[in-house]
Amino acid sequence: MKQFRSLRNGRSPRFSSTRRRFLQASTAALSGVMLSNCRRGISDVQSSPTGQGSPTAGGSDTLHIYTWADYVDQDLTDSFTERTGIRVVTDIYDSNETMLARLQAGGGAAYSIIYPSDYMVEEMRELNLLTELEQARLEGLENLSEQWQDPVYDPNNNHSIPVSWGTTGLIYDSRQLDSSPDDWEFLWENQDQLWLQMTLLNDVRETMGAALKSLGYSYNSTNPAEIEAAYERLVELKPAIASFQSFGWEDQLLSGDLRMVMSYSVDAIAAVLEDPGLNYIVPSSGSSLWTDTMTIPVSAPNPDAAYAWINFLLEPENAARAVQRLYFATPNQAAFNLLPAELQDNEDLFPSEDVLARCEGIAPVGDAAELYDRYWTELTST
Repeated sequence: MKQFRSLRNGRSPRFSSTRRRFLQASTAALSGVMLSNCRRGISDVQSSPTGQGSPTAGGSDTLHIYTWADYVDQDLTDSFTERTGIRVVTDIYDSNETMLARLQAGGGAAYSIIYPSDYMVEEMRELNLLTELEQARLEGLENLSEQWQDPVYDPNNNHSIPVSWGTTGLIYDSRQLDSSPDDWEFLWENQDQLWLQMTLLNDVRETMGAALKSLGYSYNSTNPAEIEAAYERLVELKPAIASFQSFGWEDQLLSGDLRMVMSYSVDAIAAVLEDPGLNYIVPSSGSSLWTDTMTIPVSAPNPDAAYAWINFLLEPENAARAVQRLYFATPNQAAFNLLPAELQDNEDLFPSEDVLARCEGIAPVGDAAELYDRYWTELTST
């Protein structure tokens, strides 16, 4: 979003069998439009779960991508390879900070496409890590919804193209709770029935942001007193927390070992479809609204392939097909218009304006970032 974000920082595997059942009719509705893109090609897609592999730059026929889990799949890369002749190789990261650290250590020279979240685009732009996009080489920007044609985190999309968006919230097992949660406060008020059966995101800005929201403050507070109060609030809750975990919680939730999980919408939706006893909410006091993007690092070994990839995903048919398989909300209005009603009306995927009005995008916090990191280290290391 998680930052609609990321994983906003960790991304988890999808529940493909349930999604296939849910989307069977939807796929038929789109198949006529997409037949030209559906024939499988000969791409060689590789991935590293931690993003710690050592990809080589390859030649003009290879595109190396550094991204969240489940943002790129075999169908997508096969269609791209068939269209362009360019082979796709992917590496996976689990947080914006992991990705940034790798780029700053020189790893950016390996990749031509990277998927930073909104606030990280600002940070990377200030660090001169991103190429200023040549607008004349981009095809389909007019397909984006109005709010993503000139986003606050990257005016005029000068350095990034939005690819997905979502919310951060709580997914819970309704069969194991005495009442349904409405807000973040539920975690503190119901520690007894959530004791060691809840997880929070392993993400400093998301989890500190939730604590800030529970106190009536901004997700992006730079006030030292407010940040300290959020830290103290989390210290109070920590004995009841099973773990700080961004992904890999699905089996525990489905088996009943967890009752409550702080999650990105992109992961929660798949779990809700898998088990009708699970529900996902965006807390009433507000949460994060995240956008993930496609960017080209300044050291990209194959920028031509990068532009081809971006333009491919700006095509409404390709973007709509990705929504159906990978279950993230699209900022592409033309793609949204192709989706069947079952998807357009799914408010976990596309929340109401009322829900969105309560959410904030995660923004850089300047010098306060050091304070966030210090408190986070203290919270998670004790």
